[in-house]
This record gives sequence, C-alpha cells and structure tokens, in this order.
Amino acid sequence: MSERSIEAVRLSEVLLHADPIDSDWILDGQPEARSAEWSRSVDGTTTTNVWDCTAGRFRWFFAVDEIVHIMDGSVTVSSEDHPARTLVAGDAALFRAGTWAEWHVENYVRKHAILRRHLPTSMSFALQFAGNVRGALTRAKQLGRTDAAASTTAGMRSGSQS
Repeated sequence: MSERSIEAVRLSEVLLHADPIDSDWILDGQPEARSAEWSRSVDGTTTTNVWDCTAGRFRWFFAVDEIVHIMDGSVTVSSEDHPARTLVAGDAALFRAGTWAEWHVENYVRKHAILRRHLPTSMSFALQFAGNVRGALTRAKQLGRTDAAASTTAGMRSGSQS
C-alpha cells in the first residue's frame, strides 16, 4: 500500500480473491465470498475494502466497526437488536464492533467497506485532547486575525480623519 496524499481506485475494477466464509457461520446455501483491500491508513487502524458474495444465508461477526456501501445487488441484514433490513445498491450501513449479524444474500452482493479498529482508551483520550488543543489554537489564530483586521480598519479610519 502506498502512502501518497491521494489514493483513487475504480471500485468496480478492484480484483477480488477468494475469502471463504467460516463454514460454522453458514446457515443456508453455499455462499462464496471474495475480497480485496485497496488502501490502509498510515496508522493501520482503517482499511478500505471491496467484498462480494453469492447467494446464501450466514452469520457474520464484526470484530471492528465497519461501514458498508452496497455497490451492486442486495442483502438483507439483521441482528439481535435490529430487525431485518434489505440494503440495495446505493445504501449504506454501520455495523459496530462486537456485532453478530445475519446476512441473507438472495443472489449476489458487492460492497465497498471501510473497517476501523478501535484504539485503546488512553490513545483515544490523547488524540481527543490533541484535537481539542489544535481546535483551540486554530480559533485563537482566527481571533487574532479578526482583532488585527479590526485594528487595521480602525487605524485607517482614524488616519483618514486627520
């Protein structure tokens, strides 16, 4: 994976490789899944992937947060606390880390997925603190510009009156 400032890909052209579903998770049919990772964040916490699957019904465990965007086909998903919902091309969903969900692929589904691992609490706190400091410095800098602009404008007005 490169670390260029911009990575772009045509999702429909990402080459997928066999990525079998755990046989203990399959509830019905013989679903065949394929996937490919096309980028990874510099800190390794986030990956972007393309995944597809043929017809079948199975349970899936989400070890990390996963945002999916259905590109082609459809899938009906449900969990213990969420009723069945059919996702079609153009739909998106978030599956939180620790979720067991049931997937029913009637014919075929292809998705773009963004997977994000949770950071340890101490690391999350440090990042949040750094973000707050950065935001405060940005606001202070903007206030300084506003005050400087007001002073310049006021000085120009007083200078033009003399």
